Amino acid sequence: MRGSLISSGSDRGNGSWLRSAGIAAFSLLLPACATYHPLPLDQTPHLSSSIGTLRAAPSKLHPLSIAEVDRLVLANNPDLVAARSQLGVSRAQVELAGILPNPQVSASYPFLISGPGLADSYSAGLTQDIRSLVTYRANVASAQADAEKVNASLLWQEWQTLGQARLLVVQIVEGERLKQLIKQTREALVAKYELTKKAISEGNATVATLSPDLVAVGDIEKSEADLERQLTGWRHQLNALVGLAPEISLPLDRTILLPAVSTSAVKADLATLAERRPDLVALRFGYASSEAKLRAAVLSQFPNLSIGLTGGRDTSFVGTLGPQANFELPIFDRNQGNIAVAGATRKQLADEYSARLTAAVGEVRSLLAERTVVRRQLAALQPRLGEARSIAASAKDAFAAGNLDERSYVDILTARLSREQEAISLEQTTLEAEVGLATVIGAGMPRVTLPASVTVPGGTTG
Repeated sequence: MRGSLISSGSDRGNGSWLRSAGIAAFSLLLPACATYHPLPLDQTPHLSSSIGTLRAAPSKLHPLSIAEVDRLVLANNPDLVAARSQLGVSRAQVELAGILPNPQVSASYPFLISGPGLADSYSAGLTQDIRSLVTYRANVASAQADAEKVNASLLWQEWQTLGQARLLVVQIVEGERLKQLIKQTREALVAKYELTKKAISEGNATVATLSPDLVAVGDIEKSEADLERQLTGWRHQLNALVGLAPEISLPLDRTILLPAVSTSAVKADLATLAERRPDLVALRFGYASSEAKLRAAVLSQFPNLSIGLTGGRDTSFVGTLGPQANFELPIFDRNQGNIAVAGATRKQLADEYSARLTAAVGEVRSLLAERTVVRRQLAALQPRLGEARSIAASAKDAFAAGNLDERSYVDILTARLSREQEAISLEQTTLEAEVGLATVIGAGMPRVTLPASVTVPGGTTG
């Protein structure tokens, strides 16, 4: 819809007035114009060469807890820093949606060159898009919901990144425990291997007795080398998450303190999971935006009507004044295409939300069940682990006293190592389950608050 007001006249002196007014308007508007400034790409990689140069780094270097690693990740993770730029884009889009189109000014000054006219004529017009006023609130609401969607999506990315960092901390700390265990066992097996070699050289043993020792030493050295490569990879991944150079070792507290996650509390809070999970909140904002877009599309289907007042004088000083109305005939385009697209988008987002909510609740229940199984397995292993340790200690004394042969001693040490590895593996699996559960329910994570104006798909949005 457009409203217009057009006037015309034949007074030549008014031409200079129009030129003066145009120059004055241009002079007033020029200072408000934005200017272009180039932004060259930064070609320098920004990897901190020391922990102290990281943002939010502790004032004194010490083994870092999970909470301290969280702060380093939030402050320094390159992907999160880049993703936060989206917030500026979304705020700019909200600003753009809130700006009405400028009134359009038209002016003409046709010179009288022939005919019975008495003077030059002139005309000026001012038009304003009225349709934008009708759809203004819906468009602004859509842009605001999109901005909140970006904010919630960024928060979900923070949750996922923190969960990844916590998982790496668990793997590194538990891996270091296993590394020390393997080292101790390897040293014992190597010492045993050297004793066997000495006995062979002295004629007190045959070469056949060396075979089990050789195999055991080779196996444990391979396990130690494999674990060393894994630990190096995990440390590099953790360094990348905090923007730290790969060669820097990030000290970690060996005591892993994760947010407490009560099974009963998690089950009780499942009903409100959609109000706390940022990915679900983002989908709800996306649905709210699609609702507003559909409303704007429906409002835009009405004929484009323009009303106004027109009048003026021609070259013979004949003056006219009266109303004017123009409108489109909605024969071909009734905005039905945009309405169909907006309606289908809303339905698609509603279905996506329902599917994501179902998957989220199922994921939480699965993690709870898996944690219960792992805890039960770890508890069942403890007696067998204690027995293996006791037998290994007795075997060491018996071997030193000459009451146990080499093959039996190697087997006992290997069995103890297997039990210790199984225990550490189950402990690591338990901690990983805790990390996964905390990530999907937001335990110890930055929180999001869902405005009351945004309801579940199928409801209304404010």
